[in-house]
Amino acid sequence: QVQLVESGGGLVQAGDSLRLSCTASGRTISTYAMAWFRQAPGKEREFVAATRWTGDVTFYGDSVKGRFIIFRDNAKNTGSLQMNSLKPGDTAIYYCAVRSGSWPSQRIQEYNYWGQGTQVTVSS
Repeated sequence: QVQLVESGGGLVQAGDSLRLSCTASGRTISTYAMAWFRQAPGKEREFVAATRWTGDVTFYGDSVKGRFIIFRDNAKNTGSLQMNSLKPGDTAIYYCAVRSGSWPSQRIQEYNYWGQGTQVTVSS
């Protein structure tokens, strides 16, 4: 089993930056794909970013492309999401997820393990 814990969320103003972290325990995730999803109130959970375990393949959702960057540190069993130029539309609960396959899928159902989420609120 893998346990994931996100941290780093908070209240920021539009245009600010924020970095979310995801710490894994229970098993090494060095060969797992990692992703971030988010869910705003009243909306479905949506894909934000994903990376292969090697870090050489990454995907981003259209709404965050060019502003967010996904990182991972396999040696530390962690990952992070650097969020720049934040907008009020980025307000959501952000979830870290990993899947036991290496390919960074954008599909929610392909991820085996999820964190509890961290709230990000962007004020205008």
